[in-house]
Amino acid sequence: MNIHEYQAKEILKKFGVNVPNGIAILSLEEIESKSKLLKSKKIVIKAQIHSGGRGKAGGVKIVDNIEELKTQAKNLYGKKLITHQTGPKGRIVKKLYLEEVNEIQKEFYLSCLVDRDSSKIAFISSAEGGVDIEEVARKKPEKIITTKLNLSSVLDKQEIAKIIQPFNLSKESSEQAIDLVKSMHTILVKLDASLIEINPLILTKKKNIICLDAKISFDDNALYRHPDIALLKDFNEENPSETEAGKHDLSYIK
Repeated sequence: MNIHEYQAKEILKKFGVNVPNGIAILSLEEIESKSKLLKSKKIVIKAQIHSGGRGKAGGVKIVDNIEELKTQAKNLYGKKLITHQTGPKGRIVKKLYLEEVNEIQKEFYLSCLVDRDSSKIAFISSAEGGVDIEEVARKKPEKIITTKLNLSSVLDKQEIAKIIQPFNLSKESSEQAIDLVKSMHTILVKLDASLIEINPLILTKKKNIICLDAKISFDDNALYRHPDIALLKDFNEENPSETEAGKHDLSYIK
């Protein structure tokens, strides 16, 4: 089961992860009142669909004032976004996310997932963030570091050092990255997540490590243990045949 970016960031925040201040918009009438809760002058508005490549499809815009925000929100809300992951049918935007803009110094890639081939937890890290990681893997495989871990409640310091090594961070920023890795590992295990992907993970000009975008997927077979997570499912984003199969306790993937 996939969830939206804003939902993923709420979970990350609960586990101590640094994410930008943001707020979900479920209707256009909420724009003006909720935008006042954000502190930065510049605001990024993001379409919330279960797909990567939203920026390239026009689903991410940066605005400078409330009037521009209203205009872009109207343009995005109800729009069909077609990305390389949605296919030609695309997805209709029914939720938006407003977020404070951060000054970016560097962009990285970081994810952790259940590696079924080795029955281990794999962390994937790269200094090539903000782009399609599949493209990096194809053209620059040496830029990607994969670290596979045995299931354990405590991560080895050397393993963490290997995970964050590509980022080449200062001591202060490295400590933040170490905490992030630990939190991602805890979320994956404790909440039965199958994937946590941060792309991009950024280093700000103030030397802070922040998750600028986030994706979390959960093991459907473990949702009975996490009814609060199950409530996050957006049926508008699910395949209708898979949803119908779930009603009959069938695990079906089209």
